[in-house]
Amino acid sequence: MLKMVYCIRRHPDLSVEEFQRYWLEQHGPKVRSVAETIGARRYVQSHTRLPDYNESFRPTRGLKEGYDGITEIWWDSMEDFARGNSEAGRDAAQMLLDDERGFIDFANSCVFMTEEFEIFDLASSPA
Repeated sequence: MLKMVYCIRRHPDLSVEEFQRYWLEQHGPKVRSVAETIGARRYVQSHTRLPDYNESFRPTRGLKEGYDGITEIWWDSMEDFARGNSEAGRDAAQMLLDDERGFIDFANSCVFMTEEFEIFDLASSPA
């Protein structure tokens, strides 16, 4: 299973509330609308919460400024991921990129592909 992880900082012209509302209510449905075209199985947005608590991690770890959220998109296989290389997949990716330009600060965000290795899942383990 492949997963894209996208650590996002909001566009500087947007408040946290504006960013989160747009990302969830406008961008999320756009991603859902092209899921089949790009071969994606799952899409999750994780919106940052508890800013004061998050800030407490920085000095003890020497961390830089945090992110406003994380997007994760899963593909079951390389074949499914490769669907994004079709003409329709490239058109879908371009549409999403054009939309992201309005709410994501690309220069201060990062994206990378991963392979998951589950260490534990207590929710699905027998008691």
